[in-house]
Amino acid sequence: MSAPLPRPEPVETGRPDGVLVVHANAPDEACAQAIAQALVSEGLAACVNMAGPMQSVYRWRGEVVNATEVALVIKTAASRFPEMAARLKALHPHEVPEIIAVRPAMALPAYAAWVVAETRRPRA
Repeated sequence: MSAPLPRPEPVETGRPDGVLVVHANAPDEACAQAIAQALVSEGLAACVNMAGPMQSVYRWRGEVVNATEVALVIKTAASRFPEMAARLKALHPHEVPEIIAVRPAMALPAYAAWVVAETRRPRA
């Protein structure tokens, strides 16, 4: 049995630094893994879940496209969204990647505190 994880430092999770759940898709598992690794290791996301492969049907430039994609569910602090979205866009091969953020109505306070703590900007 593994040792329990250390408790995160308490943090305020008010409106300016609330949690966002961001949905994005990657064209394949390797791309999804590279995006997830970069966002978490750079402190722009606390966690990235990857699910798939899955089939997507969408319209792009007048054509209907059928594609296999990997879904990404990214947990970040609202204050880090602009940087996280810019980094995700830079890593993504599509011209217009799907990046949709949703603010949860509720979250377990300890989980929200963990997300905010893990994505806190390094102090200068």
